[in-house]
Amino acid sequence: MDLINNLKNALNNKKVEKIPAISATSIAIFDTFNTSEVSWPQAHYDPKQMTKLGLSLYKQAKLENARIPFDMTSEAEAFGCKISSNSHSPPSIIEKAPIEYPENLDIPSDYTNKKRLAVISESIELIKNEYPEVPVIVGLVGPFTLAGHIIGIEKLVKMLNTESFTVETILDVVLDAQIELAKTYTNAGADVICIPDGSASPDLIQPEYFREYEKEALNELAKNIKCQSIIHMCGQSRPILEDLLEINFNGLSIEESINTGEARMVKEDLSSDTVIIGNISSTQTLLNKTTNEVKEEVKEILKHGTDILAPSCGIAPKTPLENIKAFVEARNEYYLEKN
Repeated sequence: MDLINNLKNALNNKKVEKIPAISATSIAIFDTFNTSEVSWPQAHYDPKQMTKLGLSLYKQAKLENARIPFDMTSEAEAFGCKISSNSHSPPSIIEKAPIEYPENLDIPSDYTNKKRLAVISESIELIKNEYPEVPVIVGLVGPFTLAGHIIGIEKLVKMLNTESFTVETILDVVLDAQIELAKTYTNAGADVICIPDGSASPDLIQPEYFREYEKEALNELAKNIKCQSIIHMCGQSRPILEDLLEINFNGLSIEESINTGEARMVKEDLSSDTVIIGNISSTQTLLNKTTNEVKEEVKEILKHGTDILAPSCGIAPKTPLENIKAFVEARNEYYLEKN
């Protein structure tokens, strides 16, 4: 099976050989570290190690894509946030960017080459050179999420009520930065860019704020992504499901809080071209259940309808490799049983 064409066909509502079995979100699990000869935090900063880990589940579990990076802080780090890295968990922000007045935020000079952003671009090129047949999905955080990383999400949410013009100014800056970064990743060879934007979820901001401030920014970002694109929304996103399906992304990745069958019906009611991606629970099923239970859930979701099979969010680092293998095997078994 041509994995790249199969995924692109799925993302464009075309006929597929099989529903793709991918992860649009983070794929790094500890079970693959030894055989891939990688470790944290090195795999976040070294392009060769990033490449090996990004390919690890394709090589060891037959997942149908590579995916980098393995966290959501690389852009914030380029904007000046202080990051903590260790061997047990992905990098995290421990100190906001040193910006005295948020309204004066500006894109750092040579932004797309700063710190780990250059590492990610080099890793994309390495993957495409070594495994040109494998779809490369690259994560790039949404404008509201990046703005929250830079100035603090609590402060940003408060500003929606008190300094809305400043919020608009900040979002304009980070949107321009991410459009430029998306262009850089596409030129490096990315097949798909996935935009996780969990800070814009109804779990954190009211749906009307999403519609007023973030929806148009995401739409502008989607228009400027020249490869295939996916929006990933964490949490209980049902209140903004229609809005997400109206934005010009190829695919919408959703958590298990939304039934994929319901999402497909909403999509059809809207006559939306956006495909539904998901949504086997990352934190419950893949992390904690048996391989047989993983297979049962995969087949149930395929039966009720999803355009692309994927975990509901980033795969937890302690997820057993056998469960990822079962995830892909179940998709294959589903087609055999169907025939």
